[in-house]
Amino acid sequence: MTHAASLAVPAPVQSTLPIVGSDARFPVRRIYCVGRNYVAHVREMGGDETRDFPLIFQKPADSVVQDGGTVAYPPRTDNFHYELELMVAMKSGGYNIAEDDALSHIFGYGICLDMTRRTLLETPDSPRLPWELKKSFDQSAPCGPIYPVERVGHPSAGRIRLEVDGAVRQDSDLGLMIWRTPEIIATLSCYFSLEPGDIIMTGTPDGVGPVVPGNVLVGTIDNLGSLTVTIGDKVA
Repeated sequence: MTHAASLAVPAPVQSTLPIVGSDARFPVRRIYCVGRNYVAHVREMGGDETRDFPLIFQKPADSVVQDGGTVAYPPRTDNFHYELELMVAMKSGGYNIAEDDALSHIFGYGICLDMTRRTLLETPDSPRLPWELKKSFDQSAPCGPIYPVERVGHPSAGRIRLEVDGAVRQDSDLGLMIWRTPEIIATLSCYFSLEPGDIIMTGTPDGVGPVVPGNVLVGTIDNLGSLTVTIGDKVA
């Protein structure tokens, strides 16, 4: 009889997200992110709005913050930004998914924030580097509940809007995405085996900007409810 090996340290807690209309929860395996996916945002960041290959990076699964939670202001920055995005939750996948088949692998959709240390203190800096330090830190991935495809279909257009303390900061439409959801899935699957539990952050529109402790962020996307988080004290 084979016995499971004992663990030398406590096992990590599995990050999960609520599912609208269900008592079950969605287990988060990996978080893939796409940058430079709205022309106006590319322009505001000083880039060329041509349809370049998508900028792809990841965040750790344990960086998820639940709707209604608090996001600590991270260390080593004085320029902490929000980026509101459409979230895609996968139910299946694999390598080399055809674009025409991509939507069949989606479990549902939601709202997420790609929190970003736009600049770093006392660290050599460039527009994109060091990317992990800017994007993949603790509590950098607030995520709302997941709406199953059976309830909302496959959003390809609809208002995406963020308010900070009641003031509108981002206001755009999903229809303005440069790389559409099926294209994103097909492209990611050329390099990674997409699996159940993966979520994809699909990029942010223009209007990104800084937040400070005490700010309340409320993001909405048509038919996908809202995501609310508060910015907490700065980590010492």
